[in-house]
This record gives sequence, structure tokens and C-alpha cells, in this order.
Amino acid sequence: MGPGKRGLIATAVTVVCALTVLAAPGTAFAAPSPTPTPTASAGPTLAPGKDLEAVREKLDKLYRAAARATDEYNAAEEKADKQSAEIVKLAKKIVKGQEKLAKLKDRAGASAAAQYRGGGLPPEAHLMLSDDPQEFLDGAGRVRQGQHATKGLIGELTRTQEDLERYAQDASAQWKKLEAGRKAKAAARKKVEKQIAQAEKLESALQKEEQERLAELEKEAAGKAQTAWLDSGILDEISGKASEQGKKAVAYATAQIGKPYQWGAEGPKTYDCSGLTSQAWISAGRGIPRTSQEQWKRLRHIDIQDMRPGDLIIYFDDASHVAMYVGDGAIVHAPRPGRTVTIAGAGSMPILGVVRPDAAADAD
Repeated sequence: MGPGKRGLIATAVTVVCALTVLAAPGTAFAAPSPTPTPTASAGPTLAPGKDLEAVREKLDKLYRAAARATDEYNAAEEKADKQSAEIVKLAKKIVKGQEKLAKLKDRAGASAAAQYRGGGLPPEAHLMLSDDPQEFLDGAGRVRQGQHATKGLIGELTRTQEDLERYAQDASAQWKKLEAGRKAKAAARKKVEKQIAQAEKLESALQKEEQERLAELEKEAAGKAQTAWLDSGILDEISGKASEQGKKAVAYATAQIGKPYQWGAEGPKTYDCSGLTSQAWISAGRGIPRTSQEQWKRLRHIDIQDMRPGDLIIYFDDASHVAMYVGDGAIVHAPRPGRTVTIAGAGSMPILGVVRPDAAADAD
């Protein structure tokens, strides 16, 4: 076995060991831990007469930036999972290929040994030296069979070696992608943590009364947007009934009400916005993309007047937030850090569009 071929089994072992390391706690692929909440003393002292509305708008920008970064993180994690699975498959193929190659070489060695025991002469020579005509005729058939078998063995050996080389190359390419994904994921994590830390620092600088007033301002802004949406008469046009899968997805999502938001989380104790919607639909038997941006790109778009419970509403121009429509102009969603899964008005945020996970299903 040449040095290149011996390296193939090492590749398989290295791949499997590396994946074990990647799965270990504390690596770059570990599940994100909650960001510590800074104490009030860590925040700056705001000037007297500060504009709480300006603070609200600033917080909104920070949390939206965190949502975009969270989508980047989730996308990188989803790709990493797929690449890891592909590497595992390739590693298994390499191991099986090595076992097959070893068996083929054993067969080739046995053939060579038989020839050696025959005095080193090929079967054709032994046949020509025979004085028995019948033995000559019988032997001729066996020689032809042996020649075919030898060619087949050589061809199989060659193909197996080529397969192993290809598997090793594919595994190396996937490993490079995995490393690139790890860096992208780490960068996205830093973005999320930075934006959330800035938002928490800003909030922690407020007095208790100011925090309460800020919460009221948030509710007022959401209520004003919802009222404007309802005043458009859109609800009069929405009369779709949920499909059976849609009902199951809504039941799952609403059962999570009260659970905390945690970026990068998919339950069962905490969720981010797309973690909630994707898990709700998985529970209904329909796998969908992990991130709100991919849900917007890959799921079927529905006119808002055709919306029905279970459909997903995508928010903001960058598709950085997603919620599930539950009917009567309401949504269930995981809003942002510091909040819990809750019911809100479907028009309380700028709507980009609506997508339907069970696009092929008819309404019941």
C-alpha cells in the first residue's frame, strides 16, 4: 500500500475525531449561552430630560441589528450541520473502501501465490505443455475464465482506488467549507453579543420609572401600527381556515407562550423568532428553513388577504423577523432579548410578506 493510500484511512480517522471535537462543549460550535445582563453601574448616565422616544428608537435599531446577526449565525450553524453530516458519510465511505481494497488485494495476492506454486509459468504455458487433448480443451476454457477474472479484479482494484481518492478529496473540500463556516459563525456571534450588550447597557442606565415608561412607549408604538393596519380593512379580506398541519403548528407555537427569547435557540425552553416558527412546523410534520431570511426566500409567497392560521409573516425589508399568524389579526412570536414568546398584533411591525410552509396542502 503506497503512502497516498495509507493516508486515506488516516483521513477518515482524522475526520471522525475532528467531528467529535466539534461536538464537544466549549467549542465554536457549542450552543450559544445567554448573554450576561450588565449591571446598572456599567451603563452611562444619561443627561437629564433625555428623550425616551429616542431611546426606544435606538433600542429598536440595536435589537434589529442583533436579529440580522442572529440570522447569520443560524444560517452558518445550519450549513455546518449539513457539512458535518456530509463529512461523516464520506468518512464511512473511506473506511468501507479501505476494507474493500484490502480484500481485493488479498485476492490478487492469492492469485500471485498460486502462479508461484505452479513454477512461475502462466496457465497458458502449462496448457501448451499438456499431452492430453481433452485436458487441453478443458484447460483452454479455464484459462479464458481466469483471464476474465484477472481483468475484472484489476479493474475493480483500480475503481476502488479512484473512489477512495475522490472521497478523500471531497472530505477535504467539505472540511474547508466547515472551517469557513466556523469563522462566519464566530463572527456572527460577536455581532449578536455586541448589539445586545449595547442595548442592555442603554436600558440598564434608565431608572425603574423610565424603564416602565419605555415599555409603555413600545406598546403604544406597536398598538398604533396595529390600529393603522386594521383600519385599512385588511382583516375583512382575510378569511382563510387553517390546514390540519397549520392547526398543529399553531398549537405548538401558542403552547410556548411565556418562554424566554434566546438568540440562536430552537427550544424547548427558549427560542428566537425563527427557532419558534421552524420548530412549530417540524412538530406539524413539515421541515422548513431555519432562518427568517431563508423562510422568506424558499417558502411559497401568499397574498396577505389569502393568509390563514399557520402561515408565517415576515417583517422588515431585510426579512430579519418572523412570526406565525394565528387568526383574528394576531400573531405569536418570540420578539427579542429580554422578552418572552407572546401574542401580538399582526400589523404591529412593518410587514414584508407572507409565506406558507404547507404550500401544497388545501385549506380544510
